[in-house]
Amino acid sequence: MCRILGSFAAGAAAHADRPDPAQLAAVSARQRHGGPDEHAVLTGPGWSLGCDRLAVTDPCGGQQPYRLPHLPGVLAVLNGEIYNHAELRRALAARGHRFPDRCDGTLLPALYAEYGPAFAERLDGMFAVAVLDLRPGSPRLVLAVDDMGMKPIHLHHDPYDGSTRFASEIPALLAFEGVRISPREDSLDTVLATRTSFSTHTALDGVSVLPPGATALVRPGAAPVVRRRGPHRSTPVGDTQDVLRHEVRRLAEAEVPVCAITSGGLDSGLVTALAAEHARETDAPPLHTFHLTYRGRWPDSEAAYARSVARRTRTVHHEVAVDPDEIGSLLTRTVRHLGQPNADPITLSTYALFRAVRENGFTVALTGDGADEIFGGYDRMRAALAAPAGADWAGAYADALSAAPRLLREHLYTADYRAHIADQGSAADRIEQELRSAEAVGEDRLTAMTAFETRWRLPAYHLRRVDHLSMAWAVEARMPFCQPSVVTHARALPTAARTGKRALYEAGAELLPSAVLRRPKQPFTLPLSAMLAPGSPLLETVRELLSPARLVLGGKVRADRVRKLLTRHCERPSPSDAQALWALAVHELWTDVVQGMRIPVGCAA
Repeated sequence: MCRILGSFAAGAAAHADRPDPAQLAAVSARQRHGGPDEHAVLTGPGWSLGCDRLAVTDPCGGQQPYRLPHLPGVLAVLNGEIYNHAELRRALAARGHRFPDRCDGTLLPALYAEYGPAFAERLDGMFAVAVLDLRPGSPRLVLAVDDMGMKPIHLHHDPYDGSTRFASEIPALLAFEGVRISPREDSLDTVLATRTSFSTHTALDGVSVLPPGATALVRPGAAPVVRRRGPHRSTPVGDTQDVLRHEVRRLAEAEVPVCAITSGGLDSGLVTALAAEHARETDAPPLHTFHLTYRGRWPDSEAAYARSVARRTRTVHHEVAVDPDEIGSLLTRTVRHLGQPNADPITLSTYALFRAVRENGFTVALTGDGADEIFGGYDRMRAALAAPAGADWAGAYADALSAAPRLLREHLYTADYRAHIADQGSAADRIEQELRSAEAVGEDRLTAMTAFETRWRLPAYHLRRVDHLSMAWAVEARMPFCQPSVVTHARALPTAARTGKRALYEAGAELLPSAVLRRPKQPFTLPLSAMLAPGSPLLETVRELLSPARLVLGGKVRADRVRKLLTRHCERPSPSDAQALWALAVHELWTDVVQGMRIPVGCAA
């Protein structure tokens, strides 16, 4: 698990200039938090390739960028884990390749030499890989990410000089000279309509993210050519519990300390139970579990459920209590690390939780992310399936994704901004169109929703958040539900079994407390509505970010109507109003933070 970076210019030849070392040092510094164990950047005429390493597999080996003596001119860097590296190493060794260590990424130059840009089709894991082929004839850069998009690569291509630059994190990418900072005009609408940017877009013009399961081929002077690969081939064996048990055990193996995140819900509870079972059966030390809560008395606390899971599974449980007075500071830090606005307050809890994981000496954490998307767990899915023929289920589905429903958004916008969004189209419009198009060609609603969730929303909304905020504290988050065998198994289940996570409830029947199985679904987040009540420390932060002077200057929302919304919430606190106010505040803070990203300083945790 690492952070990677690089550049490839039009003049990638002997006469081209080498990239500025000071500039590359600035890029690396902004994502060094994710790779504190080792740092290296190689440069040549018109190119650079670098890595900040978090040593997990073969900590004493695996120096990046990877190079093999018998393959001069082929360099590679890796962010993530390749779980089938032992199998691949044996196959490559049989073809005559030799490796200096047993690190998973060391085999990448040889794998590329054998299969070219198709090398990524043979990788099983979570990964973002860059391979630089400088052999005579046709130099090229190849970028690839895993099927689910667990490890991101952010890209910028300059059409004027033909150069392409990439980094694991947006703040690092913006430290490259020539990457201009220009917020997208629709960024506010996107935050309110979908909470964060979907598809290959980010909130910045010219900065894109490689889509899940994609490989990009970059030749000197040309824009990246991106293609989607077929899914990694996997043949799961057994029922849902068997398939999940296999993945949890595989991901629980590491050469560094491993723990589990336990929210108190079904998904993380299943991962916790199976990981604890594995620890007992292998005579390993007891599994440690982590749960985050906030000091004081707040509604919807899950702490009691998390404790019951820990007791049932016999783990060493850590209940991390965050002081609400710290929330303002946490907000600024999470926005800075994410590099673009994410309107879900879960970001603060995620950041604080992984901080506690690292401070307690753990480098790998197992999480339950991805289960709702793959096993149909969201209320909006059930509502869409229950909608009668002819009903606007796609519109209701898109509205359920929003931080502010369509009518509220249009009420808050200035006339000019409302007209601009109507002319250009909203992210919500594109979601509705995708869902309706899938149904029109014969896909059932559940398949259409699951495809949208796993292809676009899960990578952008959850996986990028988990990646950035776990690596902010140099913690590798591993997600059993996102592994190919689990995804393949879920897609093969009958519709009834993958609606409302029925298959997961059956898998957890003998593993989890009955109270956890019976409880209503609840997201892992902070009690936003209560924390925005009068007298709370968070309310003043939001009020300041939404001051009339700021909003008038921005020109996108009407300051008087935002003020009325804030007053209404203070008089009658509501989750929906609190979420809309939070989204507006996050976007305002992001516009401040992004303007400071030109300063080449480290993004310290």
